[in-house]
Amino acid sequence: MKWIFIYFLFLSTVLYSQKVEKIDSIAYYSDTNFPVVADNNYKKALQQSQDLVFKAQIINDYNKQASESYNVGKLYYSLNKYNDAIVWLLKSTAFYSKTELNSKHVASYYMLGLCYIAQKNYNRATIYFDKGRSMLAKVDTNQTSILFNLQKGRIFAAQNQLDNALALFNPIIVLPHDAISDDIKAEALYQTGIIEQKKKRILLATNYFKKALDLNSNTENFEQRSKILLALSTTYENMLDKRTAYSYLKQYLNVKERISLRNNIRLGIDDYAKFKESELVSEIKKTNKQIVEQEKTSKFSKLISIFALAIISILSLLSLSLYKNNKIRNQSNLLLQEKNIELEIAKNKAEKASKARAEFLSTVSHELRTPLNAINGIAHLLLEENPRKSQMEYLSSLKYSGDYLTKFINEILEINKIESHSSQIEELNFNLKKLLCDIKNSLKELALTNNNTLILEVDADIPEYLIGDPTKLSQIILNLINNALKFSKDGEVTVIVKLKDKIDDKTKLYFEITDTGIGIPEDKLESVFESFSQASTEVNRKYGGTGLGLTIVKKLIKLLGGKIRVRSVVNQGTTFTFNLEFQIGEKPLEILTSQKNGYESKLKNKKILVVEDNKINQMITKRMLLNKQIICEIIDNGEDAILSAKNNKFDMILMDVHLPGMNGTIAAEMIRNFDKVTPIIALTAISLHENREMLLSFGMNEVITKPFIPEEFYNIIAEHI
Repeated sequence: MKWIFIYFLFLSTVLYSQKVEKIDSIAYYSDTNFPVVADNNYKKALQQSQDLVFKAQIINDYNKQASESYNVGKLYYSLNKYNDAIVWLLKSTAFYSKTELNSKHVASYYMLGLCYIAQKNYNRATIYFDKGRSMLAKVDTNQTSILFNLQKGRIFAAQNQLDNALALFNPIIVLPHDAISDDIKAEALYQTGIIEQKKKRILLATNYFKKALDLNSNTENFEQRSKILLALSTTYENMLDKRTAYSYLKQYLNVKERISLRNNIRLGIDDYAKFKESELVSEIKKTNKQIVEQEKTSKFSKLISIFALAIISILSLLSLSLYKNNKIRNQSNLLLQEKNIELEIAKNKAEKASKARAEFLSTVSHELRTPLNAINGIAHLLLEENPRKSQMEYLSSLKYSGDYLTKFINEILEINKIESHSSQIEELNFNLKKLLCDIKNSLKELALTNNNTLILEVDADIPEYLIGDPTKLSQIILNLINNALKFSKDGEVTVIVKLKDKIDDKTKLYFEITDTGIGIPEDKLESVFESFSQASTEVNRKYGGTGLGLTIVKKLIKLLGGKIRVRSVVNQGTTFTFNLEFQIGEKPLEILTSQKNGYESKLKNKKILVVEDNKINQMITKRMLLNKQIICEIIDNGEDAILSAKNNKFDMILMDVHLPGMNGTIAAEMIRNFDKVTPIIALTAISLHENREMLLSFGMNEVITKPFIPEEFYNIIAEHI
């Protein structure tokens, strides 16, 4: 019997059109509504239950009033009229409080909790679930609270208390099939999958979603099925398995269409309005009937009853008038909703267009990286073979062009990452003064090219160590100084950093980069931050550049919580300023490290497996490895790479991510099932949907981005081999 009660409670959250197979006293008590609702005649069901409430009120039958009020509340919940459902369910609990404690009272509190979850009012939902749980223990000490645990877990998950939620879902998942309904177990599996998805454990999340879908297929709970299918589609899209993602998306749309067709024959807007009007009229009739009964029982109260009837009638007419006005207002709101829907459609179209643009740029930059890797690699190999002086000029030009194109592609990808919100902000402890000095030293040669002086002024009051994102800060300052040096000649570029504010453990810094260069016309000051934009075509032809540097700077500063400003005078110079906030850090502990030897000695006679499908990249990678006396084996697909790794001993595996057939990430994950030691380095022309953390989650030790810089390529291999 204890599982029957739990099963009934869960039925309250789904459509009444479902057949009840396990019957206890509560299910039997509500069973009279099922045949009507099975025909989707919700108006009739509401009318019947409400009439029974009014009849029970006349004879002061609290049990009947409570049970029928509960039925009306359940019907409104099924129609997503949560405010109406809450009103009737509160009436039900009020009537039940005047009767002996029973399981129906528990069900009322459970339904109230579901209504508040639907409205995302988790604090109120928790209050009613706790009341229902404590009342359940009093009704029957043998009853378990699985459904209350399930809903409490949903609340924890919504409040991002993921571990607390898992602690409640896991016991439900492991229950035997015959001890719990498929709906309940499927919901627990789905919620667990969502949590694993948030924790970036994609394969584990997929497994839970599939188990939930298998259980759901035994039920008629189409709302639950639709959200499971959508979660599976999203998961496979993140795994870059577009075909499977599309298959689940298609199933999801079919189920949603089925739900929409079913809902269309429920209580419509006009039916709902008419029913509410009839509800008001019924209330008036009930009141009049009560007055007549009072007149029969007491002649002395006749005069009072007449006055009361007159007052109630006037109030009823006023209420009816207010209701009519409210109906007109609702119709106006419907028109506004239609306009809002049109605006939403237009907004979605604009977002899709923006997404398509980002996807296109990402795809183009990704596809250019593979041939560009060949160009840069061949140029590097030829330069290492002591070319003739007549060839040196051509090879140097080829290398310069390759480096320029690589920088251009990287800038496009950086913009796409920021716009798609896939660029993550790091919180690292770093030394700001050292970072600025390193940037200054790295730009010494560029400053000498145009005979410029690079000056660095750092406020002595600035804390030595800060917590923030040093990579993005370096990118901002490097881009601004590069621009200043490029557009100045025989001048000065000054970098000023001042302490603007310091409160507790937080500090706000002021950054200023000033040059004495050509300046920017006033009418071009705003457009310099737009993509592919420069002050004029003459500037572009004379000084070169992609026009993306300042776009990236503006987006990165906004991402870090700041805003960049610019002021400039033509032929006098330009000044960029911005403020950023950091937490104050502490000096890290010193770690003694042994002096690194040159990588040549580490790499000699090492055996490396190279998994790469592109023939030109195979040739270049093999040649670069052989130049360092490394023994290498070339394989062009993931399946053969797994067999080779299982049957041979390698010092390292260089794994291309995009392979024909099995993806490189999946191959790495399968190798990790039997080999936890051998380093695996990912080689990828990284796209918008890839990042270092995602690739490392499949068991990779490091990521080398194509086209790779030879020295970095060798150093990374030496570091991990």
